[in-house]
Amino acid sequence: MKTTFKVKRYDPQTDEEARFQEFELEVPQGATLLDCVNLIKWTLDGTLSYRMSCRSAICGSCAMKVNGHARLTCKTQAADVVKNNTVVLEPLGNMKVIKDLVVDLEPFWEKVEKITPWLINSDPVSPDEERLQSPEDFHKIDAASTCIMCAACYSDCSTTEVDKKYLGPNALAKAQRFVCDTRDKKQKERMTELSKGTGIWDCTHCGECSERCPTDAKPLARITEMREVALNTGHLDNNGARHAKAFVESIGKSGRLNENELPVKSVGMFNLPGLMEITPVGIRMVLKGKNPPIIHHSIEKMPEVKKIFKDFEEPK
Repeated sequence: MKTTFKVKRYDPQTDEEARFQEFELEVPQGATLLDCVNLIKWTLDGTLSYRMSCRSAICGSCAMKVNGHARLTCKTQAADVVKNNTVVLEPLGNMKVIKDLVVDLEPFWEKVEKITPWLINSDPVSPDEERLQSPEDFHKIDAASTCIMCAACYSDCSTTEVDKKYLGPNALAKAQRFVCDTRDKKQKERMTELSKGTGIWDCTHCGECSERCPTDAKPLARITEMREVALNTGHLDNNGARHAKAFVESIGKSGRLNENELPVKSVGMFNLPGLMEITPVGIRMVLKGKNPPIIHHSIEKMPEVKKIFKDFEEPK
């Protein structure tokens, strides 16, 4: 199958800006996308730069954007991504490009370091003993432990795109690995840090991270689990927790979301600086006619919605 590979090239020594270069390649049957990139380098242009190592979906090195979205190329069959006999390859997003398909991963790793990615337990234990864990407890962290740090989730994260301080889905997924580890003794301290701005509550639920994840880590699910931990352990003094609580109270009470109350309750009824900060946004919404109605129109099946919330509140 003859295919055109449009590869984004950039050499800081010679290029003022990135450009696309096309390569015609006869794709072997059963070839992975990484196989094709290797063939381009080995037979067509030896100057092409990219990362690779294990070729077995273990090291995470070969992630890049394929037709606009991050993929692990060694795990992707070339035939599955050919569109109109063309494949577009670009470097991962949300990171500075060093050369061609190679990006600077330093910010990515710095955020992982911020979540203290190791087990904290000062209880004395003999060197010839292990810190045992039941299969049930390990199941709580099993998914997060499959993360191979390929940065595919980080590349396509919409929150990271607009807020470079956001920890990112990879770091948060790694954080869940320790927050929910029954052998770790610092869950409370971890949740205090993760509940601050740029942490678990800044995720916008776009789902791109889990969609692009090549393993079972699925960062969005891990972030959701940590939000539940935060609420259950009393980490409520932040906009995210207040927003979640206000959301549930509004729908549980009336069967619908009161969008006029939600912003106020999210920042805190007595948080004057926070209320002053959102006031200009409210004024602009009123002037442009975008503000929610004071009295909502009737919505079907509201009693059923209220009953669902009531069922969750009642003890089993």
